[in-house]
Amino acid sequence: MKPVVLVVEDEVPLLTLLRYNLEKDGFQVAEARDGEEALVAVKDHKPDVVLLDWMLPLVSGIEVCRQLRRMPETRGIPIVMLTARGEEADKIRGLNSGADDYVTKPFSPSELSARLKAVLRRARPSTSQETLRFADLAMDLAGHRVARNGRHVHLGPTEFRLLRFFLEHPHRVFSREQLLDAVWGRDVYVEPRTVDVHIRRLRKAINGEEEMDLIRTVRSAGYALDQAVN
Repeated sequence: MKPVVLVVEDEVPLLTLLRYNLEKDGFQVAEARDGEEALVAVKDHKPDVVLLDWMLPLVSGIEVCRQLRRMPETRGIPIVMLTARGEEADKIRGLNSGADDYVTKPFSPSELSARLKAVLRRARPSTSQETLRFADLAMDLAGHRVARNGRHVHLGPTEFRLLRFFLEHPHRVFSREQLLDAVWGRDVYVEPRTVDVHIRRLRKAINGEEEMDLIRTVRSAGYALDQAVN
């Protein structure tokens, strides 16, 4: 599954260039063109990483970064600042506001992509391993197998992708729309209720008798991989 990067940039030509290069390098790209739009987009869609321009209309990139770090539901999202301000004091200010990395303009698209992937690896170290684990559940990525308590779990392709996404983002609550974007893709139209069908299939497959339900339903919000009992 492609990681989703939210690009926050008010210069349309640069935004177009970033989208082209990042999509070519394996990212899904979402856009915001000012600080207020960025804050709404992060809350609504929970990207995997944010590429954030410093100089933005309405709310500055620095303030966006500070606000995202203050909120529990967004504080773990990696943020890379992108700016023309290359002085050491500016870099320190950006990093102190909560940014994970800092890229100055002009920049190399390949280097920018590499830095985004690096902060993603640091934020989700398990995704660079061959096995993803949560509680007594394990997914072997190389062998395309899933087991719980040593018991083989048979999953269809969609349930496998859905579980992998949950394993890469444990404890985080995702709406149906976010799961559709991440698992089915943004360019595919699927009814949101389809997510409920696949969640039921996933639950039936991974939860054996007397085993805790690892999929938590959050009313009016969505689903999470969690050990809390519904």
